[in-house]
Amino acid sequence: TVFSDLLLSLVCVLLGISLIMMLDGCRSSSEPWVLLGSAGIPIWDWTSVCVVMSFTVLQVALYYLPVGQVTEGKMGCDGKRLKYKLNGLHAFLLTVLLMLVLWFAGVLRAGAVMDSIFSLVTAAMAISLIFSLMLFLCPIRTPSSAHVTYDNTGMIPKPLLEFVLGQSMDPRLGIIDVKHFVMVRVGFIGWAMMDVNYLLTAVEMKNSSLSLLLVIIFQLIYILDFLIDEASVLTTKEFTDEPIGFIMILGEFIWIPFFSSLPVYFLLQRPNHIHFLSAVPICLLFVTGFLIYYLSNEQKDGFRRNPRDPAYARLNTIRSPAGRSLLVSGWFGWVRHPNYSGDILMMFAWCLPCGFTSVLPYLPVLQCFNLLRQRANEIEESCLKKHRDAWREYCRRVPYKLLPYVY
Repeated sequence: TVFSDLLLSLVCVLLGISLIMMLDGCRSSSEPWVLLGSAGIPIWDWTSVCVVMSFTVLQVALYYLPVGQVTEGKMGCDGKRLKYKLNGLHAFLLTVLLMLVLWFAGVLRAGAVMDSIFSLVTAAMAISLIFSLMLFLCPIRTPSSAHVTYDNTGMIPKPLLEFVLGQSMDPRLGIIDVKHFVMVRVGFIGWAMMDVNYLLTAVEMKNSSLSLLLVIIFQLIYILDFLIDEASVLTTKEFTDEPIGFIMILGEFIWIPFFSSLPVYFLLQRPNHIHFLSAVPICLLFVTGFLIYYLSNEQKDGFRRNPRDPAYARLNTIRSPAGRSLLVSGWFGWVRHPNYSGDILMMFAWCLPCGFTSVLPYLPVLQCFNLLRQRANEIEESCLKKHRDAWREYCRRVPYKLLPYVY
């Protein structure tokens, strides 16, 4: 509902403060926060603003790289399919290369970036607010982008709804799709750069450990897989059905880069050494989750493209009144959302090396489970309206959503 979305936006702002508190909770020292100055940990610093701005401008420039494929996505308002430049992997590799060059040249000190983590979060919050205000005050009108309108509720001003939730589905600046840019280039590449910076910090501190390496490797594998298959984001519900506003922009600027990398930050502040034998089951759990995630998505996408492919001949299906067939065997005979199950297992695997002295490094996987649970419920409501009795029969045959015999 609109009210819940506005409440979510307020929560997002509070989560920015909560994120700083979580990061502070990971620290072993108890230095006080200060707005400016050197008497404690500064939560505002103009250098951090320059860092976040430079990263954002760099990603804008790399979007124009003459490499990568151009693919078609959803249908625009003008009846033509929207086109997207998929060169996120190239942008990521060049960003890492630039970061390593600056580090080896002595221009960049990774430890200083980590020490400025609080001011980086507040700088990202400020820039996301400015970015959102620009989209709101100077809306981008293109023939292909749907304009979202809201009813006057009496309680909530319409302009506030347009600012918080967004007033355009697919705004574009030149060839740059704004939603695609903040999701992939700011969110995921920003997350990867925080991980790389933490790794370089560990090298500077001579504080690398097996647990830290495992978490960083797991997360970078996950991010690389996403960037290699960048087109997969174009079919997600968030990308196709939701406008872009302050909620989405703030989440991509602060939540994905800083909250997702929280387990790595925790291990830098509170090292946890694990035995090689303990790492084996953790690696197996991650590999299991990755295979479930990858193979179930492959099965789903392949069946959607060509249900008559011989590879799917042995799979059981239910015919839907909508004219499509629902898989009731294979990965989708195990649980109704196996790709989400794989996601959860992978995230749980990269939290385990942190040990059990604090709940803080496990907050990302808990938030992920809750988010995917909500998304699964939304998808199932949509499928029930579309497939009716066929969906009810599928739920009867496959009773579990995410975890067999659990949920």
